[in-house]
Amino acid sequence: MLCIEGLIVNSETQNRRRIEIDTITGLIIKIGQPTNLADIILQDELIFPGFIDLHVHAREDVDHTQDYKEDFTTAGEAAINGGIVAFADMPNNPVPPIDNMSYEAKNNLAQKSPVPILLYAGIGPHTKPLSKKVPYKAFMGPSVGDLFFTSLDELESMIKNYTGQYVSFHCEDPKILKKNSRALTHEAQRPPEAEISAINFALYLIEKYNIIGKICHCSTLEGINKIVDAKMRGINVTVEVTPHHLYFDETMLGDKRKSFQVNPPIRQTKENRLALISLLKKGDIDCLATDHAPHSIEEKEKGMSGLTHLDTYGPFVSWMAKEHDFSPQEIARACSINPANFFNKFTEFPYGKIEKGYMGSLTILDLNKSVTITKNMLKTKCGWSQFEGITFPGSVFMTIIKGKVYGK
Repeated sequence: MLCIEGLIVNSETQNRRRIEIDTITGLIIKIGQPTNLADIILQDELIFPGFIDLHVHAREDVDHTQDYKEDFTTAGEAAINGGIVAFADMPNNPVPPIDNMSYEAKNNLAQKSPVPILLYAGIGPHTKPLSKKVPYKAFMGPSVGDLFFTSLDELESMIKNYTGQYVSFHCEDPKILKKNSRALTHEAQRPPEAEISAINFALYLIEKYNIIGKICHCSTLEGINKIVDAKMRGINVTVEVTPHHLYFDETMLGDKRKSFQVNPPIRQTKENRLALISLLKKGDIDCLATDHAPHSIEEKEKGMSGLTHLDTYGPFVSWMAKEHDFSPQEIARACSINPANFFNKFTEFPYGKIEKGYMGSLTILDLNKSVTITKNMLKTKCGWSQFEGITFPGSVFMTIIKGKVYGK
């Protein structure tokens, strides 16, 4: 058994408590008053229900041609480094998980990770739902990989087969992307209207076909407002935002545009960026999800899209707290509770609360101990971060996975 005492954060409260975790089952077995006799006694550090990242590209699949970028072991190690206790992995692999056999083959590989991984299955031009309950990902237009649709009509012809399923959408309109494909910059090739148009269509599909929908890495204020309006009309949809769309805007890139290339691009104004932060704080944006996409430095120099984030999730959250006044409860909602509400649909034991019967996986932050991001602190196999040289006001003190302690 592992006993921890300190300030625990749940959705409404923040109290000093004693947490007892069964290290065999990995479950919390008791929450009680502090006794000062615990294995770990914390002071001002905050204990959160473990952070869950719903948008990761761990890269490994059965042909292993992209293992040099990341694999399930290194992705798990990077997650722990960043205070993440579980994550969901995207399906745009060279051999994508699109049916029962390919899904199970990839899932077997994922078991090597030191953190639990939930796999999305891919939706493509010739796929159908799996025989068991899993989440799905639909790439509405070309991104990284070959699993995408070339028209919205083609997407609808397939999505109607996924009625009642959990589908996450990468929202970029393929027609608008094609129209702008010869533009001089990556940002101009993937303009805001591509995302906004695709969000409109995704909301239409979600409503028409009774889909439990999620909009991935939304970067436009107009797109978010459409999603918020849809929620108010009773449409079953949630939305993610990434750290890079909250931290960077078009005024901050300078001569680093190629190294910061990502889909959707960092093309927003400062005003748009600050509005996204406000909407996440308010709760209109549901989840902070990284879109962790490791590529080699050489690939980035050649224009490959994607940024890394697993290692830096916890420090970034401290920036949200210190620079933008997120309360511990607001952090828990965006990083623990709402992601767990999704994750728990596909797992045996629940995450998202520090209560008896919930998973004993915890994220402990020290919001008063700053950290400067350097290469040598990263666990991701690709070995770089767009945050290198940046000092965050707080850091990950400890990550606990099912009662196993990583950190101090």
